[in-house]
Amino acid sequence: MREANDSVDKVRELQRALYCSAKRSESRRFHALYDKVYRKDIMWAAWEKVKANRGVAGADGQSLKSIEESGVEAFLSQLEEELREGRYRPEAVKRVNIAKPDGRIRPLGIPVIRDRVVQAAVKIVIEPVFEADFEGCSYGFRPKRSAQGANEVIRETANRGYNWVLDADIESYFDTIDQERLMEMVEQRISDRKMLKLIRKFLEAGVLEDGKVRKPTTGTPQGGVLSPLLANIYLNYLDKEWKESHSREGVLVRYADDLVILCQSEAQVREALRLLEGIMEQLGLRLHPTKTRIVDLREGREGFDFLGFHHRKVRSWRWKRYYLQRWPRAKALAAIREKIRSIAGERYRLSWSLQMMIRVLNPVLRGWGNYFARGNSARQFAVVDSYVKERLMLFLSKKHGKSGRGWGQRWREIDFRSEGLYRLSGTVRWNTQTVHAVR
Repeated sequence: MREANDSVDKVRELQRALYCSAKRSESRRFHALYDKVYRKDIMWAAWEKVKANRGVAGADGQSLKSIEESGVEAFLSQLEEELREGRYRPEAVKRVNIAKPDGRIRPLGIPVIRDRVVQAAVKIVIEPVFEADFEGCSYGFRPKRSAQGANEVIRETANRGYNWVLDADIESYFDTIDQERLMEMVEQRISDRKMLKLIRKFLEAGVLEDGKVRKPTTGTPQGGVLSPLLANIYLNYLDKEWKESHSREGVLVRYADDLVILCQSEAQVREALRLLEGIMEQLGLRLHPTKTRIVDLREGREGFDFLGFHHRKVRSWRWKRYYLQRWPRAKALAAIREKIRSIAGERYRLSWSLQMMIRVLNPVLRGWGNYFARGNSARQFAVVDSYVKERLMLFLSKKHGKSGRGWGQRWREIDFRSEGLYRLSGTVRWNTQTVHAVR
């Protein structure tokens, strides 16, 4: 245990040193990074991160379980050797299409586990360097930052009179990143040729789809461990440009490729749209023509969806003023209802006891509720609680062969909470974490 703690401390010490060095000099380029990637403590830290995500096997079929059974030590030692000798080559990323609630398809890339570990190691080494450059308006996939922090800044800014919102959507962002431009941005901070070559290998590894490997010249696969960091590096150009030249027009809040700009007037928000389109053009990107819109928050006229929440101003009965509130958006509610139905509605689960069904439902409810609890979600939580109760009563009716009118009345007196069911109602709380102010 002590050896493991020492290893973690060494990794943190390296990251702290790299961050401080980068922070002291904005023009410094780091030239001795590649040999850190295959350092034993960093490889183990990378493995632990990949293991914690519990992902599925990639194109080679090798799973986390099979690696553990054959020996993690040997697995990592082989990777270290390949990296040290320059023989390491990433494999093509397996492409799978994930159905979204609105019926559209989101392509997701699944690297093989060995590539995930190496990417995680690269991320451990280079992230502190770029973290020193990132602006305060960026909240996605960054240490000590979160969606809740972004939402709190939006709430505070809107309540200061920023009633006009540019709700922007970048069309096919991860698929349209200019790889050459991205590497130029990476090279502004890294001069280590071996590290640059390794990063480029990940970009050029290709995508395995329908049995064929395709090598796109743009984009970075969604699903890769390194992709969120590379995406943030690319859009940091937008963050810096906005801060240095356009911050008077409005407050930019960005979470990966999701972003909003809050403005004080309609004229400002229209100018913000014009400026944002210009920056996107410089980056070789494009705003989605139908999903990018201007929202008028005044007196609750309109609202917008961001990071799973619906944001809208609501009149306070006590203070007679309008304040921005947030609650789960319609798609989030539909998604949790479908998840509950898929668990409680499967016929093969009719052999389960009520307690077994509740044990499976509870982690789903708790996880969903933990995210949406920081807001104004009491009404939506009560609706979900009611739906869970309805599905459990239907489950019991089917289990006991009961049907027809009044099936639910037979089980209405059951106190599901006393049976161990997790209830969302009563768990709403305000955000207690530190909110990073956007300057």
